[in-house]
Amino acid sequence: MIRIPFVKMQGAGNDYVYLDCTRQPMQDLLASFTLPALARRLSNRHYGIGSDGLVLILPSSVADLQMRMFNADGSEAEMCGNAARCVGKYAYEHGLVGRNVITLETHAGIRQLTLNIEENRVQSVAVNMGKPQLLGQVILPPENIKGLCHEVYKVSMGNPHAVFFMEEPVEEADLQSIAASVSAHPSFPEGANVEIVNLLSAKEVNMRVWERGAGETLACGTGACAVAAAAQTKKKADRQVTIQLPGGALMVSRQTDGSLVLTGPAQEVFIGEYLIQKVL
Repeated sequence: MIRIPFVKMQGAGNDYVYLDCTRQPMQDLLASFTLPALARRLSNRHYGIGSDGLVLILPSSVADLQMRMFNADGSEAEMCGNAARCVGKYAYEHGLVGRNVITLETHAGIRQLTLNIEENRVQSVAVNMGKPQLLGQVILPPENIKGLCHEVYKVSMGNPHAVFFMEEPVEEADLQSIAASVSAHPSFPEGANVEIVNLLSAKEVNMRVWERGAGETLACGTGACAVAAAAQTKKKADRQVTIQLPGGALMVSRQTDGSLVLTGPAQEVFIGEYLIQKVL
């Protein structure tokens, strides 16, 4: 019997299983597993813990900590803003760091986290997500998305995004079909996270998100940043914009150097041990 200690955390409903791999015994334990298979097993909402994916918190030679993140289907992602914020909360409250500003190594680069701390508890976390890359626009044929023709903004936040601005309420849209059409389009050879957006005002937008490897989720930090960047490019959003998602609100602020800072809540939901009979 193998026992794997874990923490379940969520940021705006974007929930992941976190494994603290900063100590050698946990690193030795994980070395015997195939990580994609482990991510699929732990993320399964019926036979596992249940989550949008798996996050490993690791030592780093270039930052305070390193984060590796796997989607629920086992694919490894470059970056996740909500997961990064949860790592910051965990790191401070579990004694891995003792400062309110820390650095985090990710596959998308090193990110700086600023912790809002009250009475020794992290209330919210702001993460500098870097500068967005606007990669142009694509028009998907109407037949691809049930008679609707939409202009799509291609944005990279270290991972690919397809941002749709819609007149119809996003709650009524068939996000699964739209995501399928994006995945099949030659402009997105690696697929993309798909965001559908209603512009409510220059300070607020409403969005839903479909993530590669996880399907529709309650929130996506990189997606929120991609939406803010596209809306600002359209001259439809201020430098600071609130992104309303099914799991809650996130705030994205553009800095003077063009980078985007994502701010929102992070919550530790529960801790436990996952029991495995044999190595995957």
